[in-house]
Amino acid sequence: MKILTVCGAGQGSSLILKMNVQDVVDELGLDADVDNDNISTARNSGADLILAGEFHEDALEGFEVPVITVSDFMDNQEIKSKIQNFLEKKGE
Repeated sequence: MKILTVCGAGQGSSLILKMNVQDVVDELGLDADVDNDNISTARNSGADLILAGEFHEDALEGFEVPVITVSDFMDNQEIKSKIQNFLEKKGE
């Protein structure tokens, strides 16, 4: 699975989110590559899942890739819960 974290420039909040998503992926034992990028290139990234801050929700509307938004990049419990819910709905 390819997970992409995004923000406006692809260097600030997406990098922080990437590190925390990687911690959650490791904790859950998922076989996933986690990377970060900017929103404008995310649509064509080939990602299976995109995570971003809630304030980017409007910019991510209409993406064919599933998008999870988080309110607190530093809250690994929120990130873990949302990823687990996604995987349960997906059937993994």
